[in-house]
Amino acid sequence: MLDSPANKLDPKIKAVWTISALLLTLVIILPLWGLGALICFEDFPDAMGTTSLVFGIILVACLVIFCGILPNLRYARWRYEMTEHQLEIRHGIIWRTQLLVPFIRVQDTNTHQGPLMRAFGLASVTVSTAAGSHTIPGVVVDEADALRGAIAEQARLAREEL
Repeated sequence: MLDSPANKLDPKIKAVWTISALLLTLVIILPLWGLGALICFEDFPDAMGTTSLVFGIILVACLVIFCGILPNLRYARWRYEMTEHQLEIRHGIIWRTQLLVPFIRVQDTNTHQGPLMRAFGLASVTVSTAAGSHTIPGVVVDEADALRGAIAEQARLAREEL
């Protein structure tokens, strides 16, 4: 593999990923916990404590994995770099992806923010080609705008060279 790309995401993206995972985990696990408690209470009232304990352990395990471990691993693996002719993006924990996006193939670039990203002053930069879209999450807003503009300019220059 090539040398690792030079640029890392902003460290605040770990907080965004953690909060997102926390909300998603609670939205999925808590209703299941309640449903399990209702079913168990109706059919097996003596097993209520055991069911609550099992769902509690599952909840804690999910929170530790999705909110404590994965955001740090994701952050450690995310890298990107813009060279003269292409954008390189490298990410992934188990399945590692290395993308080389030639500027001649770039059709569109944009930035976007959700409410959490906005609260932390971050944005995502998306580069679209005929093959699909590629996103760099967690870039400070000013840097994201500059990166989007630089990619668009390099794409324009690459098309002029043809």
